[in-house]
Parts: sequence; structure tokens; C-alpha cells
Amino acid sequence: MNPLLDLMGLPRFADIAPDHVAPAIRQLLDENRTLLKRLEQPETPPTWNDFVQPMTDAGERLGRAWGIVMHMHGVNDVPEWREAYNGMLPEVTRFFAEIGQNLALYEKFKALAASPEYTNLNVTRKRIIDNEIRDFRLAGAELPADKKPRFQAIQEELSALAAKFSENLLDATNAHAEWVADEKGIAGLPDDVKVAARAAAEKEGKPGWKFTLHAPSYLPVMQYADDRDLRARMYRAYATRAAEFGKAEWNNGPLLERILELRAEEAALLGFANYAELSLTPKMADSPEQVAAFLRDMAAKARPFAERDLAEVREFARTELGLDKLESWDMSWASEKLKLARYAFSDDEVKQYFPEHKVLTGLFRAIETLFGVNILPDSAPAWHRAVRFFRIERQGKLVGQFFLDLYARETKRGGAWMADAIGRRRLSPACRPASADFQDAIQTPVAYLCCNFPAPVGQGTQMRPATFTHDDVLTLFHETGHGLHHLLTEVEELAVSGIDGVEWDAVELPSQFMENFCWEWDVLKDMTAHVDTGQPLPRALYDKMIAAKNFQSGLFTLRQIEFALFDLRLHAENRRDFMVLLAEVRREVAVLFPPDWNRFPQSFSHIFAGGYAAGYYSYKWAEVLSADAYAAFEEAVPNVGTVLDATTGERFWREILSVGGSRPALESFKAFRGREPSPEALLRHNGMVATA
Repeated sequence: MNPLLDLMGLPRFADIAPDHVAPAIRQLLDENRTLLKRLEQPETPPTWNDFVQPMTDAGERLGRAWGIVMHMHGVNDVPEWREAYNGMLPEVTRFFAEIGQNLALYEKFKALAASPEYTNLNVTRKRIIDNEIRDFRLAGAELPADKKPRFQAIQEELSALAAKFSENLLDATNAHAEWVADEKGIAGLPDDVKVAARAAAEKEGKPGWKFTLHAPSYLPVMQYADDRDLRARMYRAYATRAAEFGKAEWNNGPLLERILELRAEEAALLGFANYAELSLTPKMADSPEQVAAFLRDMAAKARPFAERDLAEVREFARTELGLDKLESWDMSWASEKLKLARYAFSDDEVKQYFPEHKVLTGLFRAIETLFGVNILPDSAPAWHRAVRFFRIERQGKLVGQFFLDLYARETKRGGAWMADAIGRRRLSPACRPASADFQDAIQTPVAYLCCNFPAPVGQGTQMRPATFTHDDVLTLFHETGHGLHHLLTEVEELAVSGIDGVEWDAVELPSQFMENFCWEWDVLKDMTAHVDTGQPLPRALYDKMIAAKNFQSGLFTLRQIEFALFDLRLHAENRRDFMVLLAEVRREVAVLFPPDWNRFPQSFSHIFAGGYAAGYYSYKWAEVLSADAYAAFEEAVPNVGTVLDATTGERFWREILSVGGSRPALESFKAFRGREPSPEALLRHNGMVATA
């Protein structure tokens, strides 16, 4: 049996090969098309059991199998997997476009919504049907017959362009390296970074040190390397990835223009003035104008703090570092020096207290305390020897499992993400294994948690454990928050289980919420042990971290708003001149300006390959929700003495995590907080509160 077709349990990563992709996916496509032909027929009644459930069952089989292929394309982007993925991508995209435009299926959903059965369905199933009707409209079901082929062609081309965008960025990232032969050239760098760079050079049989554009190598160079020329070379290479300065076949500029052109055409076909209107239709926000007003209001609040941040680092660079002009490649380095001078600690000093095993122990303890679960080691075939597998139990019963892939690799796309491998649902009789109990036929969810942290370095007994920066710890808690949203759901209908069906601008609520715990002493003290001495994080160092928590938060906030407003205007104004627009946005909201040759859009994967088009504002939007939600835990401290309050955690789980997309996100938030969200907690957390 083709292992991609064995969907009764966990993915069989030990057996799955690229050659399995085409035959398995084509078989599943054929199965789905055969079923849909039957469902289209007048004799198939538009009921949940006769129509919706069979469609869900067949769709899940295809989604599960294709999800494995997508995952392998992201974590093991070798030529064979790239070819297998790209070979089937047009066919899969075409199939889903066909469904979205299938008028007969659309009419069946509308008939079900108008039937007596609908009134007797529970709220979860009603929401699924309502969502389906909306999504059919957005997929072109109501288009005239002569317009549907063009709409379908747009979907196929957009999918191919998104995949190519990511591949170009990975290839351009892998293509550049800086080689340092003289030890003077690595002055200022932390020891573990030097060891990793030396190991990278030795792997290629060369002397000296090798630095790449992957985050574990690039970021420390920009933050710590005293060699200004090295920083400048690295910055230029990073800022011009996948642009016109390198290989023509890796240039994302033409792809970007074509993506924007196709999105505008897609929106116009559906009767929207622009793609932003289309993108916002299933989200919490009502209109591009509302989002723009939100972003500009946040920018106005952040700007005085950003201006102060920039003035401080420029003055410090001039008076203490001898830099009359602070260039973009100096910013992280000078900021680190300023932070060290002001707060008497460095990020690298903190990093030594966060070895991987202690971080995971602390993360799991926080989750177990908050949500009344146990996280235990488990075993399953994986795609790489460094990947681990865990299970989550509540009162001895399995509720979910997850793969954890922490380290950066050349064949793994950058960034950090959570993806669902299996969704929670109650299995229909047709999908139940023969041994499953009818009363307990629940499919438990499984997630992929992927990061790009530095791996352990050394060999044998000299192996040094992986250590994480505090930013890495924040990232891990963030992605785990997404994972908890997926894994701790209690919804039994796949379409709104976990993160499915959750409005895009609310999906970051649980992830950003979890980040807050990384600043709490009663969380951190149990997840630190110096990599050499084993000593826990000193309270004095923690106090310095808290004092520095909002160091340059104004600059960071404005930069995020810059990205969000650029994304919004790009899609709301049907712009193609993306570099001109970016300059306009910067003039409006930024205080820090990169060189003219910086090509940030060509690597902006979130909006061109990651589903955030006209939706990058979601990070700030959801940050308001997450900070306000976290404030409930802060309010519990006077009574229980800790933010790890199980009672409040139980409510958060019940009202936010467990319900998934089964009700509107705003309803879930109000059920938890008892009121509408307020931005005050976010401003306070970011230190952007005016003082007398």
C-alpha cells in the first residue's frame, strides 16, 4: 500500500518517498471527483449525513495526504521533494478551484441552509454551513460560466507563484556565505557562534569560519560582530536576497508583480474593488479603512517612543562608538552595545541560561499548570533524526500529539510555524476503524511545531547543548500557542476544530498570549540553568531583563506597522510599484530608513507565500486581544500569587482554545473577559504609556 494513502494513524515518514506523491494524490483526487459527481445529483438529498459528511470525509483524506507533501516541501526541500510537490501542485489547486466554483454543490449548501433540518442543527454545524456558503461565493461559484475558467487559471498560477517565491528565497539564502580567515574578523562574536561557524567551514574542508544568511548565523553577526565591513557585507547580501542583484532565475520581483496583478484580477472578478476587500471578508475587521485607521492610530501612539529610541542609539553611537552616521548594518550592533551599557547585560549572557532541555521543561510545566494536562515523550517516525514527538494527556486520556523540529537546516524554509497534521473530529461510521468504539470514535489532533534555532555544536563528549536567546524562547512559546489552539480543542467537527474556521486576524491570539509568560519570574526561574555551571538565572539578571523589556519597543512597533500598512495599501490600492509604495509608507510612519537598494518586499514571504496578504495587520490586531486576555492572569496574581493560575487557565481553555472556530472570535473573547477588547494592556506591556 502506498504509505501516503495509509491515513488511519500517524504519517509514515519512514516509508514515504517523493515517488509516492503523484500516484497517491491522483488516486485521492479521482476518489473525490467521483464522490462529488454523486453528491451533485438531484437524488442526493441536501442533508448533513447524506451530503456534508461524505464530502468532509473524502476531503480530509486528500487534505491529510497533501498536507504531508506540503510539510516535506517545507522541512526537506531537496530537489526530489521539490519536484514531487511542484509536479502535483497545479492539479491539487485546480481541484479545489473546481469545488469552489461548483454551482451544484453551492446550491446544495444553500438548500440545506433553507431547510427545516438547518433549524435543528447545533450552532457548530450551522456555522460550518454558513462558512461554506460564504467561501463558495469567494471561490467564484456565482461567476458566469464563461468567467470560471479564468478564475480557476488564476488560482493555479497564484499557487505556483507562491511556491516559486519561497523556493527562490531559500535558494538565494543558501547561495551566499561569508568566509573569515583572520580571528580579528570574528571579534565580538559569542563563543557558540564561533564554534558553529568553524564547524560549518570544517564541514566543507576549509579553514577559518563560515557565516551564512540563515538566522542562527546571520543574526549574531549583525548583533555582535565588531567587524563593520563583515556586518555591511552580510546586511547587503541579506537585504538583497531574491532580487535583481543576484541570479535572474531567483529574482522575486517579477513574481511579486504578477502575484499582485492576479490578486487584483481575482478580486475584480468577484465584484470587489480591490484584493484587500476580498481578504477581509472572512476576517474580524470590517474594511480596509478600519484597518488603516487602526494602524495609523497605533503608529501615532508609538511614534514619540520610536523617535526617542532612535535619538538615543544615534547619540550613543556618535559619542561612545565613534560612528557619526549610523548605517542599517550598525543598528543591531550599536543597540546591543547601548543595552549593555544601560542595563549591564547582553543577550548572549542571557542565552547561556537557556539550554534547550530546561526551556522545554519550563514550557511544558507552564502548559501543564495552566491547562491541567500532562506532556509526555512519545515515539513516531519523523522526517529527520533531530525531530522529537510528544503526547498531551488530560486525566490519563490522550488529547493530542505533536512533532517538534527545532533546528535550522539548509533544506528547511526559514522562520517558525505550526501546521496541523491531523485535526480533531468525531469520526463518521464510514471512517472508523473496525476496532473503534462507536461512543468514543474521536480522532485526536496532531501538530507540527517547526523553528529555526541553532543546533547543538561539537562532537561526542564535547557536544555543547543548544542554547536559545530569549527571543528564541518567545518564538517557541508563540508557536506552541498556535499548537495549543489546535491540540486542546474540544470541537468535534473538522471544519471549525482547533484553528480551522478561526478568523485570520484572531488566529494569533493564543500564540501572542503565550509569549507573555516568558517575562514572568515564576515561569523563567524553573526553565533556566547555565549551560556550563548549571546555575539558574540570577534574580538580578532577570531584573535587568525586565528593565530592558521595552528597550526600543517604539522602533519595533513602528516597523511592524510599516510592514502592515505597506501590505494593506499594496492590496487596497491595486499598486504594482511596490518599492515606490514602500517609500511612501515609510515617509508616513517610519523613523528609521534602510538604504535604497534594500529589497525587503522580495523576501516578504508572509504576504506573498504565506497566506497573510492584506492580513499582516493581524499580528497587531491580535496583539491587542492577546495582551488584554493575558491581563486576566495578571489580575489573578494578588489572589493566587502567580500568573500560572489554573482557574483562569481553565477559563481561557474553555472560552478560547476549546471552542476553536465554532463561534466568532469576538464572542469567544467576550466570553472570557466579559467585555469588548481594550488596547490599554498592550500599550502598558510595550511601555508606551505617557508618564507625568
